[in-house]
Amino acid sequence: MSIIAEGEKKFEEITSVQNKAMRLNLNENIYGTFAEIGAGQETVRHFFRAGNASGTVAKTLSAYDKDFSDAIYGIEDDGRYVTEDRLTSMMRYETGLIEERISRLKHPNKLFFSYANTVATIDWAKKYKGHGWLGIRFQTKPGEDYSEIVLHVQFHENNASHQQISLGVMGVNLIHGAFYHYDNPKKLLNHLFDHLNTDKIEIDAINFTGPVFKGVDNRLMSLELVKKGITEAIMFAPDGNNILPASLLYKKNILTLRGSFRPVTKVNMAMYEKSLELFINERKVEKDNTVVIFEITLSNLKGEGEIDEQDFLDRADLLGSLGQTVMISNFQEYYKVVEYFGQHTKERMGLTMGVSTLQDIFDERYYRHLSGGILEAFGKLFFKSLKIYLYPLKDQETGEIITSENLKVHPRMQELYQYFKDNGRVVDIKDYDPKTLDIHSRQVHQMIREGKTEWEEMLPESTTKMIKEKELFRGK
Repeated sequence: MSIIAEGEKKFEEITSVQNKAMRLNLNENIYGTFAEIGAGQETVRHFFRAGNASGTVAKTLSAYDKDFSDAIYGIEDDGRYVTEDRLTSMMRYETGLIEERISRLKHPNKLFFSYANTVATIDWAKKYKGHGWLGIRFQTKPGEDYSEIVLHVQFHENNASHQQISLGVMGVNLIHGAFYHYDNPKKLLNHLFDHLNTDKIEIDAINFTGPVFKGVDNRLMSLELVKKGITEAIMFAPDGNNILPASLLYKKNILTLRGSFRPVTKVNMAMYEKSLELFINERKVEKDNTVVIFEITLSNLKGEGEIDEQDFLDRADLLGSLGQTVMISNFQEYYKVVEYFGQHTKERMGLTMGVSTLQDIFDERYYRHLSGGILEAFGKLFFKSLKIYLYPLKDQETGEIITSENLKVHPRMQELYQYFKDNGRVVDIKDYDPKTLDIHSRQVHQMIREGKTEWEEMLPESTTKMIKEKELFRGK
């Protein structure tokens, strides 16, 4: 029995990469293939170095040449190689091949798997940091349908060989987690960073599918990425599946609406619809090349303390039913949102917000951590031709309608505000229904919890129907 020194704190011992590979190699049933494109065979080498790899590795290959890769896995519709579709093709081709070549009669207890990655490491000019897809398709019982874990990574190291090392470590962590932590996906997610940290490699999209993950909601897994600080922002489509932000935002015009959406009200939808009309009428903005993002920040989700996962899913369900793409972020300040989008596009951007939010933006207190203060933040916020589309506010005491024309900011900020106003960076949404100005999400949420019915007319009809049918927001 090991000695525990006085004052010792509990900690979880992290198994070494070599021991993880050895544990898998010593399991007589786990057997599969490794297909790694782009950075060399960085994952499988750990299994060879650990020893006894013949019990685990059926085949390993690196179809590094594009023509060879196309001959084996086919040509993707978009002609690209570092994509989710390419990864999926690789994994499914390889599991099909192993099923064809390894007899189930001869090996009735084998658990087949295929691990694959397709990556592009940092270029010689160090202009592009590099990124990649990796995944595993595997069984936990002989002959069962395959389950899959697919994730996208961004490299942050400035050396290709260092990126390759990180990729290999994460690959081993993924394979080990698939077989030994599949019953607890959150734990599995944490273990992907064993012997790694987010300064080296970042996961910005992950999806769990198949029979062993039948009860897993990938939106919660997305949320976990942001909660754990693994990535700053994630996105998921209306169908609830996680999507890669870079793929969705690449060279797109972006309109963003931030809120708690607890629940989605007629005000939210009016802000979205009216600002979108204004946005697509801007010069160089085409509707077909425009995406709209409904953003929820972690602070919005923590409105009443710890994040309530069911409450989060209720909001996500409502937005999904309205056909909206959702982003969960850890961006407190708006300029960080703009910086984030600026990594993926140089096209036009728009922010839709209410009067009180705009007043907060001009509050110096939020920028004390920046050496350049509010001027530095605004230099980043008003990226190129970014515009703010402002929805009016009704003063509950006086009944006055507040717009950009009579909005009050601190006297020190008045000239700065006027500068952006005069240069057309703040645009009033003038086509609005005055009745919606009396609708407030918090009041609506309280009414729902208290079992009142007045809220029903304050939401889109489909939203009201869904809340009633599924009894959403009845908890906290």
